[in-house]
Amino acid sequence: MKLLSLSESGQPAQIWNSAPQLDNIPVINTRSLVPPGARAVVIAPHPGDEVVTSGGLLQLLANLGHPLQLLSITDGSASHPGSRQWSEKRLSVFRPQESVEALRRLGLPMHSLKWVRGGFNDSGLMDQETQLTEFISRYLRPGDVVFSTWRGDGNNDHEAVGRASARAAELTGATFHDVPIWAWHWPEREHKLIPWERARKIRLDTWTVARKSHATHAYASQLSDEPALGLAAKLSPMVLERMRQPYEIVFL
Repeated sequence: MKLLSLSESGQPAQIWNSAPQLDNIPVINTRSLVPPGARAVVIAPHPGDEVVTSGGLLQLLANLGHPLQLLSITDGSASHPGSRQWSEKRLSVFRPQESVEALRRLGLPMHSLKWVRGGFNDSGLMDQETQLTEFISRYLRPGDVVFSTWRGDGNNDHEAVGRASARAAELTGATFHDVPIWAWHWPEREHKLIPWERARKIRLDTWTVARKSHATHAYASQLSDEPALGLAAKLSPMVLERMRQPYEIVFL
C-alpha cells in the first residue's frame, strides 16, 4: 500500500481532522514525559521537522529549564529537485538559516541550546542506518529522553531516522519516543495503522500554539509550490492548519 505524503494531502478527510480516536487519547503531563532534570533530545531528519513534531513541547521544556539538544540529520538541500529558485546549492545555505529563525521564534534559549548538524544526504537515509545509529549514539547519554520521527510514518527518511534513534537510545540507556508527522495526513481509512494505544497527548496553550505556527512560517523555502516542475509545497495549507491544533502527540 502506498501511504499518503504531505505533498499529496489534497483531501480534507485525513486522520488528523477526522479520526474519532484523537478525542480519546490520554493526556500526559510534561513532567511525566520528561522527568525533572532530564535532558530532552529532538532528532530531526530534515530542517523543520523539529518544529512540526515538537515545537510546542520544546517550548514547554525550555520554560521548565530542561537542557535541550537538537540533532539535524540532513540540511534539507534536496527538497526541490530541478528547481532554479531553490537550487541545492542555495538550499544548503538557506535552510539552516530558516532553522535558526524558527528556533528563535519559538523563544528557545539559543545561548544554551545544543544543536548539532549531521550533514547526511536527503532521501537516502535508509542506506545509512548503521552510520546514523553511530552518529546519534555519540550525542546521547543515559537518562536522556529522545524524540524523533515515527518508525512507521510512511516516509523512508523519517522511518530510517526513527529506527536509528530508537537503536541509539537503546544502546546508550536513553528513553525513546516516536512522533508521527506524515501519518496524520494519511486518508482517514488508514486509521487502523496508527498505534492508538501508545499515543499520548501533550496539551498546548494558545500562546504556545501561536509561537509554533509563527516558527513554521520561518521555513520560506517550503511554503510555495512549483507547478511547472510538479513540486508541491512541503508545508501545504493543510499542514499549516494542523500545526494550529492545541496539542502534540507522541507514541510511548
